[in-house]
Amino acid sequence: MRVRLEDVARAAGVSPKTVSRVLNEEAYVKDSTRKRVLAAMDSMNYRPSPSARGLAGSRSFLVAMLYDNNDNPASTYLAEIQDGVLDACDANRYSMMVCPLRMRGPDFIRRVDALISDHHVDGVVLTPPLTDHPPLLRRLREREVPYASVSPVNRSETIGVCMDDEHAAQALVSHLVQLGHRRIAHVLGIANHGATRWRLAGYKAALVAAGIPYDPDYVVQGEFMFGSGVAAARKLLALPEPPTAIFAANDDMAAGVMWAANECGMKVPRDLSVCGFDDTPLASQLWPPLSTVRQPAREMGKLAALQLMELLRGKGTGLLVQVPYSLQLRESTGKPPKHA
Repeated sequence: MRVRLEDVARAAGVSPKTVSRVLNEEAYVKDSTRKRVLAAMDSMNYRPSPSARGLAGSRSFLVAMLYDNNDNPASTYLAEIQDGVLDACDANRYSMMVCPLRMRGPDFIRRVDALISDHHVDGVVLTPPLTDHPPLLRRLREREVPYASVSPVNRSETIGVCMDDEHAAQALVSHLVQLGHRRIAHVLGIANHGATRWRLAGYKAALVAAGIPYDPDYVVQGEFMFGSGVAAARKLLALPEPPTAIFAANDDMAAGVMWAANECGMKVPRDLSVCGFDDTPLASQLWPPLSTVRQPAREMGKLAALQLMELLRGKGTGLLVQVPYSLQLRESTGKPPKHA
């Protein structure tokens, strides 16, 4: 039989109203009482109905994660962010919905309005590039819907989580320089995306520090997807003086670069060094395993959601938390070919 709120109240020795107050995180409940009620919920595996919680107060206990379906179909990075948001929701008795949207669609803002009205979400977690979409942010503020952002470009007036992509990219490209590479190419992410901008800046900074001239022919547009990595690598490897190393702005594109290199009969890293960014599960599944930057995407999703929940509970204004990066140097990078 399903455990009812009244069963929890009986086990904790309190009234059903007190259990309801604990569920809705209301004030004026003693800490000792709150702990006793929560312990009873855990021991009885009580799962409150979100609709019942909503009736007890003015909140839905529903968080929506929004992402742009134009640019990120089947993204491993997004899947990791989603898992992190879900971790935070599960730990705090919130429900979660995932909402793919088309940012460039004519009905984009209307769909966001419908989402808020139809589902009465308490708040939203925004992923790039929605994190810096002015009409969306303006509409959320107009409707007084709290939001937290993952990797926003504008970091002065938002809460959520970020990472220093620029210095991470610079460190990774500097690793290629230290191996002896001078002809280093870069596959960009989506145009006007924050991560694309920062990773390009890091690439350029590493070249400047090494005294290597910037060559625009070695920088090719990609779209953060496998196929765009393949197309970019084909273009780069067809140059009169092809690069000896390619830094792709994410792991999916780096996998495409490795595929194109193999298509040309090249061996990684003997003939071409390849590195990516994010350290998604794909990076260690490739052969050879991919050198990359570890961006803790799941942890970032969790931290963004937790900052949002702090705001929703009125326990603070929320923060923009910066997480550390780390280089994952694997077998896909090595010294340049002797004949290069």
